[in-house]
Amino acid sequence: MRPTVRFLFAKPAHFVALGFGSGLSPKAPGTAGTLAAWLLFPLLASLSGTEFLVFVLSGFVLGVITADRTGRALGVSDHGSIVWDEMLPFWVVLYFTPDTLAWQTAAFVAFRFFDIVKPQPIKWADSKVKGGFGVMLDDVIAAGYTLLVLALTARALAL
Repeated sequence: MRPTVRFLFAKPAHFVALGFGSGLSPKAPGTAGTLAAWLLFPLLASLSGTEFLVFVLSGFVLGVITADRTGRALGVSDHGSIVWDEMLPFWVVLYFTPDTLAWQTAAFVAFRFFDIVKPQPIKWADSKVKGGFGVMLDDVIAAGYTLLVLALTARALAL
């Protein structure tokens, strides 16, 4: 089933899980969700570390619930239109990424690479961990890989 605008607004869980509509993109909805997260990030950038941590933890719980409910409604646990799992981890990546277009673009490319290619243990989490938690987990690991690559790059450039 391909979700529609009607589906998007049918329940608040769908609205969140589908990334406020970005997951309705007919092509590359995960990339569209990540782009939407990038565009929305300035709304979060001014949060203190504690506020951001509370937001991320709450957003993760919200993501587990909304992805599970929306996946059941769509008949596919990790339906491609569910993009909250891309958005929240990418916000974490951006929070720790230098505020320049070059660094944020590198973060975007790296995050999408890890989310699409799914090196281990991302592939394991994607195939073995089910429900809303599984939907969220593989993208959290992709964000961890992205942050590691960015940190190593920053260190290499500082040498």
